[in-house]
Amino acid sequence: AAFGNVHGVYKPGNVKLQPELLDSFQKNLGPRVGYEKPFFFVFHGGSGSEKSDISDAVDFGVVKMNVDTDTQWAYWEGLLKFYKAKSGYLQGQIGNPEGEDKPNKSYYDPRKWVRCSEETMRDRVIE
Repeated sequence: AAFGNVHGVYKPGNVKLQPELLDSFQKNLGPRVGYEKPFFFVFHGGSGSEKSDISDAVDFGVVKMNVDTDTQWAYWEGLLKFYKAKSGYLQGQIGNPEGEDKPNKSYYDPRKWVRCSEETMRDRVIE
């Protein structure tokens, strides 16, 4: 069964989740079928949800949560932070704050900034 809000991210408070409904569904059907939690819920549109709502939803049977918008932002944020921190090295192949003849390959190498993006996305998922 599915549960959640709309896709995308919205200002906190604009979407009101009611995870307690999931608990009532479980309690209503559970005794009839002999399982404490007969439903395995998927939380659609979880990006931007309050942490307390997420925690309650998991307690009440959510086994999968979709957070694509949050992870997209986290990925972008890693790239943005990398660029801001290294911008003096990302203006050309040669020449940076250390000298006009210094190479910049190790800064614009995609493996560097992709890694930073992956780390911020990982951290967001853990959060």
